[in-house]
Amino acid sequence: MNPTLVLVGRPNVGKSTLFNRLTRTRDALVADMPGLTRDRHYGIGRLGPRPYFVVDTGGLEPAAKVGILAHMARQADQAIAEADALLFLVDGRSGITPQDKEIANRLRRTGRPVHLVINKGEGINQVIASADFHELGFGQGSVISASHGDGVGDLLDEVLGAFPLEAEGEGADEQGPRVAIIGRPNVGKSTLINALLGEDRVIAFDMPGTTRDAISIPFERDGKHYTMIDTAGLRRRGKVFEAIEKFSVIKTLQAIEQANVVILVLDASQDISEQDAHIAGFALENGRAMVVAINKWDAVDDYRRDMLKMDLGRKLNFLSWARFHYISAKAGQGISALMTSVDGAYSAAMTNLPTPKLTRVLGAAVLKQAPPRHASIRPKMRYAHQGGTNPPVVVIHGNALEYIPSSYQRYLEHAFVEAFKLQGTPLRIQFKSTRNPFSGN
Repeated sequence: MNPTLVLVGRPNVGKSTLFNRLTRTRDALVADMPGLTRDRHYGIGRLGPRPYFVVDTGGLEPAAKVGILAHMARQADQAIAEADALLFLVDGRSGITPQDKEIANRLRRTGRPVHLVINKGEGINQVIASADFHELGFGQGSVISASHGDGVGDLLDEVLGAFPLEAEGEGADEQGPRVAIIGRPNVGKSTLINALLGEDRVIAFDMPGTTRDAISIPFERDGKHYTMIDTAGLRRRGKVFEAIEKFSVIKTLQAIEQANVVILVLDASQDISEQDAHIAGFALENGRAMVVAINKWDAVDDYRRDMLKMDLGRKLNFLSWARFHYISAKAGQGISALMTSVDGAYSAAMTNLPTPKLTRVLGAAVLKQAPPRHASIRPKMRYAHQGGTNPPVVVIHGNALEYIPSSYQRYLEHAFVEAFKLQGTPLRIQFKSTRNPFSGN
């Protein structure tokens, strides 16, 4: 196994900045605001002499006993338990604090190797920067600048040198489909993630906006590999005020674009809103395969269930190709059937469509109902082939195809979906008209 390096420390010492530096990504939100990171954030180290995993954690608040800070502390404790080495970050500019001392005592009791990392050391004398932290008991420490990259390479050489190098190919990570959990705030997205993983992997708290970042979580279920992405809840644009929340929305939209399948989570105790339709519409515009999970189904009565099903048919009728599941993430009900539909949607999104069969289906559809004329011109479709996956794209070649109306295009989409059993994914059609080389002569 590749070693796991866990970044710990009090809030706002630069853990997320160092995480982005080590992974060469911008996956972790970074801002001059304490307490921004809340959940464990895993990444693959791409800087240094060998492969490794790196985990970003929320700022440790040793005195926190209740509320969101206590949940953050539990997440950090779970990350520490998984660590092969701990990188204890402190702020070289503000000096040692009582909170640093409490965290140091806590880390000593874990029995894990601890490497003191003195961050924000750009432009200051390294000897002076490290002198203040000797009393923590972790030696001289490494002075770095996570934002500028100063000293990070030497730190990795020291930390990773203690671990034997694996044989090539060992510990390869098979991530499988990327599945993004999306929806409005407080509908149970994080609870669903925890139910799938069987542990409190992300903070599930009865407060809208608890999740701020898009958290990628590789896991295995029934021998299949997945990467689940817990996202921040999307509110209406007019209700997004904080700059941090705006960044969270951007991360959620990026997660949808990068996913293979999205699970749209709705709250059975609330009406289907315009915002739910907007979120589903954005996923559809990006061509994502989709499964709809109506959560908290056990918390509503039969009358409410009947009304909700009618509401779904009216407001989300454009998702007729997706499978709907009525679940309780908290009680773990309906999770297996949900994941079966996720597998089916992924297979449909990535399926290969043979050109001969596509052309036969196209011919049968045209024979059943020919495209309408445009003035004296009737479009002619000659053959079809696949132009891409996720979503499946069918390219149709012929003459005067620019005159085909959208209603006939939807008819063709339905014909291909029925013929190839593409349940759970949208399908795109592209028309390519043959140019007449003698036109204008």
